[in-house]
Order: sequence, then C-alpha cells, then structure tokens
Amino acid sequence: MIEAMADTLDSSPTAPQVPDPTKFVPVTAADVERRRTKLILGITAAALVLGLGSWYIYKRTTDPVLAKQAYDAGVRLAKATRFEQAILNFDRAIDLQSDFSDAYLMRARAKVGLYHSDNALADFNFAVAARPKDAHPLAERAFAYLELKQWDKAIADAGKAIELDPKLGSPYNARATAYRAKGDLQHAIADFSQAIQNDPNLDNYFQRASTFQLLNQHKEAIADFDQCIILAPDQPHLFFARARSKVAVGDSAGAKQDIQIGRRMDGW
Repeated sequence: MIEAMADTLDSSPTAPQVPDPTKFVPVTAADVERRRTKLILGITAAALVLGLGSWYIYKRTTDPVLAKQAYDAGVRLAKATRFEQAILNFDRAIDLQSDFSDAYLMRARAKVGLYHSDNALADFNFAVAARPKDAHPLAERAFAYLELKQWDKAIADAGKAIELDPKLGSPYNARATAYRAKGDLQHAIADFSQAIQNDPNLDNYFQRASTFQLLNQHKEAIADFDQCIILAPDQPHLFFARARSKVAVGDSAGAKQDIQIGRRMDGW
C-alpha cells in the first residue's frame, strides 16, 4: 500500500523536474554580442525607414512649392527679356520637379529668345511628349525648326498642331512660312489667309502681304499693308513696304508719300 502511494506521488505532475544536462546550452559572450548587434541593427533600420519616409514626405510637400516659386520668377524675367536669368530659374524649377512641363516649355522659349533654337529643341521635345493633346508646344517647336531652316519638320509639326486645334493662328503662320521658304507660294498664301481668319494680327497680315509681293500681286499686298498700318501706324517699315507695291502698280505719288512718312518716323 505504501509502495503504491509512493509510485503515485512520483508520477504526480507537481513533482519537480530535473533538467537534462545534455540539452542545456550555456549563453556565451558571443551570443550576447550577436543579440546586441541584432537589436542595434533593427533599431537603425527602423530609424532609417522613418527618416527616409519623413524626407520623402518633406520633398513631396516642399519641392513643388519651391519649383513653382522658381518658375514664377523665371516667367517674370522672361517677360522682361532677361532670358539668361530666366533660364537659371527654370533650371532650378526642373531640378526640384523633373516633370514640370511648363518649366521645360518656358525654358525653350527663353532659349529661342537668345537665338539658341538648337538648344531649345530638347525642351520642346519634352513638352510635346508631356502634353500630347496640346497644340502649343508643337506650334512653338515648328517655329524653332524654322529658325534652323528645317522646313519639312516645321511643316510636320505645324500640321499636327492644326489637327489638334484648327482654330489657332500660329501653326498656320509657321507652316505658311515654311512653304514660302520652299517656294510653294500658293500654299503659303492659303495658310497665311487662314492664320488671318483665326487671328488677324499684324504679323499674319504682314507675312501675307510680303508673299503677295513675291507673287507680283501688288494690289492685294497694298490691301494687307493697309491693315498692317491700321494695327501699327507708328511702324515706318510698313510704309516703306507699301511704297514698293505702290511703285509696282504705278502709284508714284502714293509711294512718294509713304516714303516721306516713313522717313519722318525714322527721323530723316
């Protein structure tokens, strides 16, 4: 009986368990150092992630603001024809916001203002790609191609701009200028006429008048120069240009009067 009770007590779950010495692995100094290093690395990684996240948020919130400030300053400088300083501001805006298409377009315009149309092409290319449904970058690139005497590229860009916005005047002007340079005067007249219909400004009238002169259609040229003088009565070159056509149609008195008016304006 007593032996049975002893057996029962020995099998009780509350009986103390003696550790198996074969399964005991002591903690060494190297283990402690590894755990310490792992902890430090974990804390460092967490801090790095937090820091990068904070930096990213800061960049996302501040860079566009600073880019817009640089862009606005560049626009003001460009309007004052201070193109070199304007370009520096547009450079800054693009550094801060690499997809700032307006800054690329304005920088291209400033480069054209400095007669660096070749350098402007890359910026125009970016603006065209970034704004595929906007006719303006295409039209302006067409004028850059005109400066570079790349007539076919100018015609292609102007044509695409017209497809996007047929109510614009400038792409018709660009294409007409390229046609005239290639000797296709009839197509040039047609495009200048459409440019005038869309935008009856001084340059459109003057360019068509000059093309009429090349065609020896001086009555039509005089009519266009009349419109030019209505729009800009203080420009002496308009009177000299009209005088040439008046001579061609036999109006010597009218030509003499225009020359006199032009000379007075020039201070002769």
